[in-house]
Formats: sequence, structure tokens, C-alpha cells
Amino acid sequence: MADFFQQNPVWTRPPQRFTIADGQVEVVTDPGTDLWQRTYYGFRNDNAPVLQVRTEERYFSFTVRTRFESKRRFDQCGVALYLDSENWLKASIEYENGDYQRLGSVVTNHGYSDWATTDIPASVREMWYRLSRRESDYCIECSEDGVHFRQMRICHLWEGAGEITFGIYACSPEQSSFRAVFSDLEIGPCRWEAHV
Repeated sequence: MADFFQQNPVWTRPPQRFTIADGQVEVVTDPGTDLWQRTYYGFRNDNAPVLQVRTEERYFSFTVRTRFESKRRFDQCGVALYLDSENWLKASIEYENGDYQRLGSVVTNHGYSDWATTDIPASVREMWYRLSRRESDYCIECSEDGVHFRQMRICHLWEGAGEITFGIYACSPEQSSFRAVFSDLEIGPCRWEAHV
């Protein structure tokens, strides 16, 4: 296992308020921040902060624990692989209302985003994510305890075959702000088994 912080992570658009200490990152989101491109209603936003490391390794898994105090529609934090404004993926829980929120993922290829979700209780305030790479294909998993992971999606990034950057993100698309804490950030051997 490799420590995320030993790989010299760099912010893409750093948030105004954050701390990195004792193996964790705490972010207070800025209002009006998001990652989304086009898709049916034409909306675009590309200003969410992403803390990433760079690698050419073609087979690996990255795991992170998120804890959050989201409270406004679309507040979100999770794992991201951000190449540029038109090629990236993310997985997170997006707050919807006092009854439910959406556990989901977005894949953006050549400037068009999709969104795959499932509804979960609004009481959930912690989630683990595991992002695995097999060349230009990726698997995203989630877990409530950091031990038992379940698959969220498998996808392909058209521009994701060479050097990539990946890490964590947090944002508040509406006029909101919340605290997100990321811990247990580890990079290790690919846990996504080859299909035989």
C-alpha cells in the first residue's frame, strides 16, 4: 500500500478553506462549485476543487473514506479522476432532501456527462469508495465499513489510457457550504479482478 500524501497531491482549483493534517483532508466547500458537462439540458460547470496525484500505473486501486455534513441539494464529496474539463469521472453521495440522497457516479467522455444513481437514506453521513484501474477501464465501488465493497459501475474513459490524475473532490453546486473529511487514503494493487 502507498500513502496518497507521499505521492505529492496537487489541487486543481483549490478551495478557499481546507486543511491537510494527520493523514486526512478537511474541506469546507465553496458555493456554486460543481463538475458537469452538457447532456440534454446544456448545463456546464467545471470549477469544483479536486486534490489529485499523477500516475502512469495501469493497474491499481485507490481507496478513501468520506465523512460529510451536507445539507443542501446537490452537496457532494467523493472520489474523482479528473483529466481535463471534458474527460473525467466521479463518485459520491449527492444530498437531495431530508428524506433521501443519491449515491451515484458520473462519467464524462469528450464533454458529455452521464449520471447513474440509486437512492439511499438522508441519514447516511459516511461512505468509503474504491476506484480501480485496468488500463483505460475503471471500476467504482462503495462500502459502508471499508471492508465489504459493492460495485457501482464499470466504465471506459476514452482519454484514460496513459498518464492520469485521480483523488478526491467536494463541491456545492447551489448556494451552500458544508464540511467534508477524507481519510484512509490508500493506493495499492488492483482489487478489480480480471474477467476470465
